Amino acid sequence: MTAGGAACARPKMAACRQITSMETGKNIEDHLKVHKMKKKILRKQIRAQHTLMRHEGIECISHATQSLVIANAGLGNGMSRRQLHRIVENYGMVETLLMPPNKPYSFVKYESTEEAKKAFDALNGKEVTLEDSDQDIVLYCNFVEKVCWKNSVPTSLPPDLKVIENIISPEEERKMLESIDWRGDENAQNAQKTLKHRRVKHFGYEFRYDNNDVDKDKPLPGGLPEICIPFLEKCLKQGYIKHKPDQLTVNQYEPGQGIPPHIDTHSAFEDEIISLSLGSEIVMDFKHPDGHTVAVMLPRCSLLVMTGESRYLWTHGITPRKYDVIQASELGQKVGTITADVRDLTLKRRETRTSFTFRKVRRSSCNCIYLSVCDSQKGQQRQAEPSFPHNDLEASELEQEYVHKVYEEIATHFSSTRHSPWPRVVEFLRSLPEGSIVADVGCGNGKYLGINRDLYMIGCDRSKNLVDICGEKDFQAFVCDALSVPIRSGSCDACISIAVIHHFSTAERRLAAIRELARLLKPGGMALIYVWAMEQEYKNQKSKYLKEKHGSKDKEEASNTGMSQRLLDGQKPDSSCRGSACSDRLLDDSEDKGCAAKQVVDSTLPVHTNRTSFHSQDMLVPWHLKGGIKKKGTSVDEVSFPAGCKESQELSPVFHRYYHVFREGELEAACRSLDCVRILKNYYDQGNWCVVLEKL
Repeated sequence: MTAGGAACARPKMAACRQITSMETGKNIEDHLKVHKMKKKILRKQIRAQHTLMRHEGIECISHATQSLVIANAGLGNGMSRRQLHRIVENYGMVETLLMPPNKPYSFVKYESTEEAKKAFDALNGKEVTLEDSDQDIVLYCNFVEKVCWKNSVPTSLPPDLKVIENIISPEEERKMLESIDWRGDENAQNAQKTLKHRRVKHFGYEFRYDNNDVDKDKPLPGGLPEICIPFLEKCLKQGYIKHKPDQLTVNQYEPGQGIPPHIDTHSAFEDEIISLSLGSEIVMDFKHPDGHTVAVMLPRCSLLVMTGESRYLWTHGITPRKYDVIQASELGQKVGTITADVRDLTLKRRETRTSFTFRKVRRSSCNCIYLSVCDSQKGQQRQAEPSFPHNDLEASELEQEYVHKVYEEIATHFSSTRHSPWPRVVEFLRSLPEGSIVADVGCGNGKYLGINRDLYMIGCDRSKNLVDICGEKDFQAFVCDALSVPIRSGSCDACISIAVIHHFSTAERRLAAIRELARLLKPGGMALIYVWAMEQEYKNQKSKYLKEKHGSKDKEEASNTGMSQRLLDGQKPDSSCRGSACSDRLLDDSEDKGCAAKQVVDSTLPVHTNRTSFHSQDMLVPWHLKGGIKKKGTSVDEVSFPAGCKESQELSPVFHRYYHVFREGELEAACRSLDCVRILKNYYDQGNWCVVLEKL
């Protein structure tokens, strides 16, 4: 090569090296981006795992299976069944696709583990655009052992509620819709309002939203529209109503609009209220004061008839949203309740709906039987104020009225607020050997029964309604008394009693409950006991109960009911485990530690103010059955009433639960009075005194 050729080659080689260097740099940069994205996806996966475990009790696993849980792909965040099925079927044959109502995740089961693994790799971090929406979401997947979701038992309509299909023809519907002139101004003879969530017109009488009533002395001119008269005569002839209505409210709802849960004021209108759905179908939510809800599909051109209990006791409302969860197999044609069959639910986009709601103005006071929510009879229902019990019979009666009956009434609402297992209880259960037999005495809604799948766990509770909820989750549980559990003596490797014993109203009954736990244990078996503490501020730290003063309305304790059914045949207390002294000794031991229980003797039980420090050991703690959308710090997903409205005041029954809060040392003293157990550990955990016992 000549010198000139060598000189010419050098710049080319330098350029090549520069290009190679640039390519190498770009490759490194791309590699770093991919690595960063993988780390982000892994971080999101782990967060999804923790959220599913903490809030739903769903445990994700690290090894591949046939089943996946896909976060952000649920009905709750706008993913339809059709769209999700199209996505997941790209990776294999789908055996099962479960979409729980109002949840932001779904389950998919493939025919093979290989197909599931293929979907897992492809879908993690995948961005998709929701149908009928510009919203982009990112999917995150985790493996689960199996797809298992207990469908809710099919629900019936609320009592005294009817839905009549095709009550009018499409032509009649068209004429009724055209008769309403929404261009009218506020000074028109019918009262027209443009509310925040809908447009509304009143005929006959104006319904006043400021006081939820009508001015019976100021009828609107013109009466009801003439076009409605034939329809109302038809309803009278068919027996759907007994009185001819004289008041009409016309509401127009655009997609995304709704109306808060409410009961039409008792004193304002007679029993029968009928509502005609025009233009589109809608899902209306009905709710009983105990928290039980029923979603009812109101088809287009159908008539809703509310009388009796459904009119006076249940709230009804329309959740503001653009989609309704409905049955997939009968899209838009389902009449009655929306059954929570997770294999057959999807979303349907709402359209403009107009409702004609007819009422008869009441001219006298309401005398219904639902005193707790009746404005005409407010305050007429009084109960004797409970006093501290002086003997076992009085104690049993107090617990029956202010523990057992209350939990039966509030079971559904109570369960909806009890979904987060306490970490140290979970730690105890996961520390037990595989195959251990464990009894959860006072299991409530069963939130601990599925924590460790390597255990054989069985639950029991006094509340039949809470036990039924356990059954809906496929947990083994039965109704019984915590003082007489129908399980053979010495048959359990471990027991837990979480927030139960503080519902017994005498020292003797609390000691008997601990003795019953010990009877169930094998020698060497352990029991974990939690009770509410008098000291809600301990070592200069406020408990979660006090910290959340402006948050959820009731303490996040494990559900329990104290329980009170009788011992089954042949079950007697184990004589090897009896108190070494009577309850007097127990109280003496407590006094030696300066922790004497200050009982409310010869006086009525005080009512505690929620989220405040305790001033008495024996008291009644209120439980409010309220509606409300989920606000920051609250634990219930509902729709709230406007402040000061009658519904917020009168549709919120308050139940009172009896509690005995334990002073420091009191629980240990009770346990030490039994000669068949020893204390392995005692500690304070977020406002509770806790002990771990071992059977000797």
